[in-house]
Amino acid sequence: MSTPTTNVLVFSHRPEVRESIITAIGRRPAPDLGRLHYIEVGTVADVLSEVDAGHVDLVILDGEAQPTGGMGVSRQLKNEIRQCPPVVVAVRRKDDRWLATWSQADAVLVHPLDPLAAAETVAEVLRSRGNPVPA
Repeated sequence: MSTPTTNVLVFSHRPEVRESIITAIGRRPAPDLGRLHYIEVGTVADVLSEVDAGHVDLVILDGEAQPTGGMGVSRQLKNEIRQCPPVVVAVRRKDDRWLATWSQADAVLVHPLDPLAAAETVAEVLRSRGNPVPA
């Protein structure tokens, strides 16, 4: 029997930012959760397509993405997708956390990413969605 996986969409126009997010969180952020499968996208159109298709359990957005930042994308998803998956926004400065509140994000990561804090934040968000993937 295979272990269920959680599909995590990671959006940034910069591949190195996507890689740093994935590396910080890891493939299994907590022992009580299943493995994560990452879907990397570089455009807002790809974010919308994947979320609309229902393929995503968690969305992680780069708040500094260009030309459209993750905070605006988060707000759009939360306001337009009926059953929007949880959203985490990665910001560059602690002072930008208030913007993530405006964006209706479920959680915030701050660069430089601390692997322990990033994994725990993602694990908490996945647990709080009401149906954590069993180990």
